Amino acid sequence: MLRNALTVTAVTLLSLAGAAVPAGSATALQQTTPPHATLQQATLQQATAQQVAAAGQVAAAGQVAAAGQVPRADPPPAPKKLFTIRDERIDESSGLAKSQRYVGIWWTVNDSGDTARVFGINAAGKVKAELSFKAPVKDVEAIAVDREGTIYIADIGDNKSTRDMIEVYTIPEPDKLEDATNVKFHRYDFKYPDGAHDAETLLIHPDSRQMFFVTKVAKGLGGFYAAPETASREGTNELTKMADAPAGVTDGTFMPEGNTVVLRSYVDIARVNWGEVPKVVGRAATPLAQGESVAVGPDADDNSVLVGSEGKGSAVYEMSMPAVKGAAANPTATPTAKNSAADSGTTKKSHNLRWIIIGAAFFAFIITIITFPPGRRERLDRMAENARLTGQAPPDQHPRRRTPAA
Repeated sequence: MLRNALTVTAVTLLSLAGAAVPAGSATALQQTTPPHATLQQATLQQATAQQVAAAGQVAAAGQVAAAGQVPRADPPPAPKKLFTIRDERIDESSGLAKSQRYVGIWWTVNDSGDTARVFGINAAGKVKAELSFKAPVKDVEAIAVDREGTIYIADIGDNKSTRDMIEVYTIPEPDKLEDATNVKFHRYDFKYPDGAHDAETLLIHPDSRQMFFVTKVAKGLGGFYAAPETASREGTNELTKMADAPAGVTDGTFMPEGNTVVLRSYVDIARVNWGEVPKVVGRAATPLAQGESVAVGPDADDNSVLVGSEGKGSAVYEMSMPAVKGAAANPTATPTAKNSAADSGTTKKSHNLRWIIIGAAFFAFIITIITFPPGRRERLDRMAENARLTGQAPPDQHPRRRTPAA
């Protein structure tokens, strides 16, 4: 009885201290039950063994919680090649935008040097429609489509930073997916507040349809610029700088929910939390070295994007959006330096107390295992049980000392 109590005490102390309980403790304790034990003794032994096992489970769970272990999410699937653009008319694809009217169709444009036209391509890379309009474009670099099915063609390239204005043209997605010429268009003029900039990215917010531009620089920081909430086709619209942007941005797109933007560079894509000050929260490498385009992918939950490049026979890959950096590492808030300093004394005291408890627990185990073999009461119980089975008289539990003969 005393040994069982000490065992339970020791295990409880270990569990409180956060130490691991040996896996065989419960089994070993069950094996110490003698075959002659009464039902009450056997029940007690079994209950004690269950307490040991439960304490071990609590200790193990406490160790996992203390270690801050968090199950990791499965890694995103590797980028897969969706199609290759082999049409000779598209020799320098410089943007992609998902159609709103046709499933499995993306619109693209050629880089500077081409006329004012856009191409609708399917998931096999085949051109299904060419739409041309009569506008004096200079350096088309980006394309976008809003929820109403309006296509935006951004004439915003300016490698030498000499343009006084940049232009965006809009045309409607066609009623039929077929070639069309002399398509009716609208033109919007814009001017930067701080001088000319080169740019290759036009963003259209899914809800408001407000236009945003991201300037491109080789070194340093680019910029996010906002157009007026309702751009005018009369006069020049003044842009407003929102925040700095990463260097080397070659394309971008809003995701359908309107809270996330994906930016493209030559070698990767960046996930941006959209707001008054857009913030990059994750990045992922792309399989292409000369990345020029990004668009919402065909995934039903809109969690994938398409990435493409310039040049003849350019390949287009589908890949997952970058994960938010550090999101799965630790879901709890990180304490501030002030709180950490204030808690340092408490942590040190907690560690000292833990070692005291562990020492007491091991001392109890040593006493239990070494210094408490079966006692006199257990020997008398065995002798009584043997006497009952053999029909002999039970031994006297209180024998008297004999007087020697005279």
